[in-house]
Amino acid sequence: MAKRFQHVALVGKHQARGIRPVLEEIADFVAGQGLDVSLERDTALNTGMTAYDSLTNDELGTQCDLAVVVGGDGTMLGFAREMARHALPLVGINQGRLGFITDLSVERYREALAPILAGNYDMEQRTMLEGEVWRDERVIFEGLALNDVVVSRGATASMVELRVDVGDEFVANLRADGVIVASPTGSTAYSLSSGGPLLHPSIGGLILVPIASHTLSNRPIVLPDHGEIRLEIVAGRDASVNFDMQSLASLLHGDRITVRRSKHKVSFLHPVGWSYYATLRRKLRWYEGVS
Repeated sequence: MAKRFQHVALVGKHQARGIRPVLEEIADFVAGQGLDVSLERDTALNTGMTAYDSLTNDELGTQCDLAVVVGGDGTMLGFAREMARHALPLVGINQGRLGFITDLSVERYREALAPILAGNYDMEQRTMLEGEVWRDERVIFEGLALNDVVVSRGATASMVELRVDVGDEFVANLRADGVIVASPTGSTAYSLSSGGPLLHPSIGGLILVPIASHTLSNRPIVLPDHGEIRLEIVAGRDASVNFDMQSLASLLHGDRITVRRSKHKVSFLHPVGWSYYATLRRKLRWYEGVS
């Protein structure tokens, strides 16, 4: 038997239509299991829910021992990044199509969530990425990402040219629409749609994926996650970098983006018997054609 929880943070995709009654039902259910419930402050303000205390992200991280995130993978990405330094375990309830990291169905959350709240669950930890943007030997931007770091060309500009180094070794100069550096979690996101491989979450690796490369021989590559990846802007106007949902636009020639494995990890809780491969079968429709 794993840890039984006592104080749950509830976070919702507050922009979604009809989210308030769903959140109220889940909050009442969790409270009915004998746990304290606090709402993330933006969730409370935007839904008008007042029956439970509302706390800032830092307060949630220090006072709660579990977070239930209601929405989709995007909602989970944003909150996971905020909670990284607090090591708060997360459970995802998806309102629509089941996500890769929000895997509980809102229609059947009670039967899945009750055992987790009581301490009966499977836990997995996911690697995060961190990095900086350097200009003239000083840091002008810092970011943390669960999925990926993406450097891409400007909206109206031609390709961007990037110099890629891994550790102390020069790898290549790439001319492309951009480059993705993805974690194993991010291997099922933008990286996958750009032709990158799937990477099991337990593998200590990162994926480097060119986006629409000018040279067809520039292929995705899986790299060890114990070194630093450096991407330098060689040519191209109005390039930008995105750490999940944190962006910096108008990169200049000579700007360097550094990416490495973060010391922080995200802990996801799942129902007992949860399977990564079952998630892939469901999301990627690998079961089609099976009688």
